[in-house]
Amino acid sequence: MRIATYNTELQRDGPGLFLRDLARGEDDQIAAVLAVVAAADADVLALQGMDYDLTGEALQLFAQSAGYPHFFALRPNTGMPTGLDMDGDGRRGGPRDAQGYGRFSGQGGMAVLSRFPIDANNVQDLSALLWVDVPGATLPTVDSKAFPSVDALAAQRLSNSGHWVVPIEAPGGRFDLMTFHATPPVFDGPEDRNGKHNFDEIRLWSQVLAGEVGTPPPGPFVIAGDANLDPVDGEGIKAAITNLLTLPALQDTIPQGAAGTDTVDWQDPVPGDLRVDYVLPSTHWRVVDSGVLWPAHDDPMASTVAMASRHRLVWVDLSN
Repeated sequence: MRIATYNTELQRDGPGLFLRDLARGEDDQIAAVLAVVAAADADVLALQGMDYDLTGEALQLFAQSAGYPHFFALRPNTGMPTGLDMDGDGRRGGPRDAQGYGRFSGQGGMAVLSRFPIDANNVQDLSALLWVDVPGATLPTVDSKAFPSVDALAAQRLSNSGHWVVPIEAPGGRFDLMTFHATPPVFDGPEDRNGKHNFDEIRLWSQVLAGEVGTPPPGPFVIAGDANLDPVDGEGIKAAITNLLTLPALQDTIPQGAAGTDTVDWQDPVPGDLRVDYVLPSTHWRVVDSGVLWPAHDDPMASTVAMASRHRLVWVDLSN
């Protein structure tokens, strides 16, 4: 069974535009993303960077185009209005004043595609968890005062987009897909609001597995998503991802492609190529193979992969 994660970067600048472009069937980026998905041939695929719409029409059409009979999404925190100044710039109503960065509600959300049935009625959605309610929350302060304000921190959800535990009814038995898309640990000030936010978003999975938050998976599971954090290079609090990668309950297969372990092709020299996308199976599984779909420059697929997204699809093959 192949499990994959992919930040498609299919978000558009306004509501309904992704569905419009998808329906027209003439968008080069969407065609490239679908080609990457087809090449990966994953059985279960966690997606990020895909606009959410209330009716689910866009996801349904994308899933049909990609050949997946089962799909799932919930409203993300991205673009969800707060009515507050959440980034401390003295203004309200901007994309950084939403629960998660977004120009409109649902911009750049998450989704799950699967060849196997999804038990949507038993999904554990932790996306409404407030940051202040996380055990040991690493909250931003300036001069020992809450940043940007007491009211803002009291309203701030932890999840930039979402934290979902999605049960999948696979032929070899039921397992849980734990998926998320953490905020980038940059675009802030000396208070390190986004860095601390990213730290706690990643740390939440350790707390779930320890039974400190939510309900831990009763059996096999896979964590798959975009952590927006490299264990060695770039910005951010490295302990967040290094602690996750070394949890005794998880296996880090260290997938590689043409750029080694890097999974995103960002502008050089800063931030540069980084490893930010992860598929981490529990120790219940036997790992057969893994990789990053990052072809060499002379590979015929290279231009398609580059057109689709700056991120690269990461996959892991598992056996019971």
